[in-house]
Amino acid sequence: MADRIATYVYATDPVSQAGIAAQLRPRPEIHVVDDTQVDQAQVAIVVADDLDDSTTRVLRAIQRNGCPRVVVVARRIDDTGVFAALEAGACGLLRREDASPERLVDLVRTASKGDGSVPPDVLGRLLDQIGRLQRQVLAPRGLTMSGLTEREIEVLRLVADGWDTAEIAKMLSYSERTIKNVIHDVTARLCLRNRTHAVAYAVREGLI
Repeated sequence: MADRIATYVYATDPVSQAGIAAQLRPRPEIHVVDDTQVDQAQVAIVVADDLDDSTTRVLRAIQRNGCPRVVVVARRIDDTGVFAALEAGACGLLRREDASPERLVDLVRTASKGDGSVPPDVLGRLLDQIGRLQRQVLAPRGLTMSGLTEREIEVLRLVADGWDTAEIAKMLSYSERTIKNVIHDVTARLCLRNRTHAVAYAVREGLI
């Protein structure tokens, strides 16, 4: 039992819920838990027709109830719904028509490892939209996908390397006041406590 992935299945339609659960129960990798054990589940599967507001509310509720990883098996997956589901914490998507026992187990196993999984065509469109977002919205404002500007990232990189404000200002040909303002803007915008916290954030996010 310890090696099996505790999995909770939710659907507003009891037939759909029973169907997905029935596909998973015989699998040695999976232990299906019931409604009273949501907080013990490692992964939850939400079965839905659409990636709409009601689905995103369910995703958030399940996570609030203690299940850290949630995936969605949906009848229809559109681009708007994908972004809404991902924003609500979904780490995997699968079309209902593709929900074979093998694909379901792969979806659960991937989620349990902290990784994400979406259909290849959806991934392609997501990457295209992210690219357009970077080119059309962020880049004109001097921002990257992290929400930081290139200058902010460079300053944080130098702080992480141990340089003080005066040295960074000289290296980047800015005034010390500008460097202090850059660090202050980053910490304030991202609700970070100080420059050390800002560096830790940048390292954790893979920015430096």
